[in-house]
Amino acid sequence: MPQRKHYPPVGEAQGKKRQVAEMFNAIAPRYDLLNRILSGGIDRRWRRRAVGLLMPEAPRRVLDVATGTADLAIEAARRLPVEKVIGVDISEAMLRIGQEKVARLGLSDRVLLRVGDAEKLPFSDRQFDAALVAFGVRNFENLQRGLAEIYRVLRPGGVLVVLEFSHPRAPVIRTLYRWYAHHVLPRIGTWLSRDEGAYRYLPDSVEVFPDGPDFLVRMEQAGFRDLLWQPLTFGIASLYRGRR
Repeated sequence: MPQRKHYPPVGEAQGKKRQVAEMFNAIAPRYDLLNRILSGGIDRRWRRRAVGLLMPEAPRRVLDVATGTADLAIEAARRLPVEKVIGVDISEAMLRIGQEKVARLGLSDRVLLRVGDAEKLPFSDRQFDAALVAFGVRNFENLQRGLAEIYRVLRPGGVLVVLEFSHPRAPVIRTLYRWYAHHVLPRIGTWLSRDEGAYRYLPDSVEVFPDGPDFLVRMEQAGFRDLLWQPLTFGIASLYRGRR
């Protein structure tokens, strides 16, 4: 039978990060498989698009916040002229799987993974040329604090790229997507992960996330400029870019 656990509150809430870590530790063994199945593999294309936004910047040091199993960090190391990609995450189980992938691909000299809190990054000011976050900002306990921390560790002129789920604007697509997200996705996720709740948290957290122009406002409040919002796949996901 699927496990029944208490999962994180959606939106911003005190104490959320501990519950987020517990949730991802629980689903880590099936996380990559579920991503491929539930997105039909399109999540890989989205990550390539995210890294593509950094290619004109030619960054040497890149930070991947909420790196999970390191898919985005690996993509960055493969396609960008980096000296080092550092991935941080609060889930140790996800990082262990990510480390295995990094080693298997022969990228251990350029990709470093470590435990870290997005809202209290373990780095000094102005260390990185670029930062990435994929499907992680909606899990922040305090979104504004997390964005401010990323701003702090970027050098002047450094770029942040965020990839996150969003709300389709077209009424028909929005209706179909919400039906899939609230009825199909949790059933498949629970069946494959044997962990009831994690894949109900996902669509609920997307529903309350300040996406599109609202997220650009949050980035601007954190100090970012030269802002860009780019919807992907009918607006199911979005890319955001800002410059320090």
